[in-house]
Amino acid sequence: MAKDDKSKDSRPQPRLPKGMRDVGPAEVRGMEAMLAKIRGVYELYGFEPLATSAIEFTDALGKFLPDQDRPNAGVFSFQDEDGGWMSLRYDLTAPLARYVAENFDRLPKPYRRYQVGSVWRNEKPGPGRFREFVQFDADTVGTDNVAADAEICMMAADALEALGVKRGQYVIRVNNRKMLDGVLEVAGVLPNSSQALVVMRAMDKFDKFGADGVRELLGKGRKDESGDFTKGAGLADASAQLIVDFLTIRALTSNSDADYESIVIPILSDLSTGSSAQAALTSNSRYQEGKNEVDQIIALADAAGFQKDRIRFDPSVVRGLEYYTGPVFEAELTFEVKDEDGRPVRFGSVGGGGRYDGLVSRFTGQPVPAVGFSIGVSRLYAALQALGKTGAEKARGPVLVLVMDKTDLGTYQALASKLRAAGIAAEMYVGTSGMKPQMKYADKRGSPCVVIQGGDEKAKGEVTIKDLIAGAQAAAAITGRAEWTEGRPAQISVPEADMVKAVQEILARHGA
Repeated sequence: MAKDDKSKDSRPQPRLPKGMRDVGPAEVRGMEAMLAKIRGVYELYGFEPLATSAIEFTDALGKFLPDQDRPNAGVFSFQDEDGGWMSLRYDLTAPLARYVAENFDRLPKPYRRYQVGSVWRNEKPGPGRFREFVQFDADTVGTDNVAADAEICMMAADALEALGVKRGQYVIRVNNRKMLDGVLEVAGVLPNSSQALVVMRAMDKFDKFGADGVRELLGKGRKDESGDFTKGAGLADASAQLIVDFLTIRALTSNSDADYESIVIPILSDLSTGSSAQAALTSNSRYQEGKNEVDQIIALADAAGFQKDRIRFDPSVVRGLEYYTGPVFEAELTFEVKDEDGRPVRFGSVGGGGRYDGLVSRFTGQPVPAVGFSIGVSRLYAALQALGKTGAEKARGPVLVLVMDKTDLGTYQALASKLRAAGIAAEMYVGTSGMKPQMKYADKRGSPCVVIQGGDEKAKGEVTIKDLIAGAQAAAAITGRAEWTEGRPAQISVPEADMVKAVQEILARHGA
């Protein structure tokens, strides 16, 4: 093998690890605009920003990784020089709990904070599922007042509307883990047992599989279209039916102002278990406590002008099987768009949260109630793209000052500086190519116009400004070279003193 071949083989390959991705300028700008609007809503509600470290001691994450059966599963971990284990943060809530515990005495209580940042999960990547992604959280720590839960739901609704998602295109769905625990107890399932986890996962599939599919998962199991079999929870038919009926309340409550118990109890009384189910649920303290909290959330939201088309009860919401302790909620987008093949697509949940009263107390040994909400930034951004609400299409590149004489760079830098001083994004071409490649560069950069000053223009004290947007539009209508030469579309010459004004007029004309 030749020496050059060996050198070539030793070069690193330009590639990304699985589950990671690069983000281009249009999406970065659109994402920043989206986050700024969310941040504005959170600030209006009195939340303040916080930034925590991307790396935490592994034991600080504990067993509170959402939807994980094994402690510390799904994290990227490494040992430092002292042998201690550290991990990339799995979410933004565990670092918040550590921060609150570490600074508990000096923080106002309740403590209200928001944070946006990357999180990492050591899980199998898939389509649209990455190992690094961005979350935007808001949490209230230090109060068990259900008004804090209601406020989080209202704030989530306001944030979606601030982004251009209209009413009727979203809903904040509210449930309560205590209600779920009560239903499980009546169905003969011990809360927090391994069987309860299987049941909860089956309930979480209600949107995907419907009542029949969930009933199978609650019983012996379900075989999918590929023939793969998922073992079920092994519940008796009556118990499975009770849970399915509880889930089907969703269809009745979607557009109803009726009291929840007036809907739930009659359905349960029709089960094969008869009045015993009704009596058991009515007398179940966990269920009643959770139901009262849901009623209060809906009532508080309604009093603030958030009717049930924006925030409503939904018994199929199941989140954080070993994480949340009370109210849970999801922000769901209800509109449909068409994919590339013309098939209808719904984005579904773009965020969720709930009450987690056990996280901070791991550090303090004292009860510290908390409630929070987390937005899946990438998923929400994709949904806004489908609605045409990202604002990324408005982003343009800088005005480009072409370099016609490489021995006179100071002149061109001065022109760019004048534009910047007027608040116009501008750059002088710093490559070494001629005019034609410079124009191609301007096109790739998305420049709205270029400024040209060759020897003739400089002698006259002028600059030539080429409007690239109008030029492209005019060129599409020109059929011959003579017409092009005669028209010289979208190109003007102005005194150098009028350069800034002329560029401003071009930018204003194109809405830049």
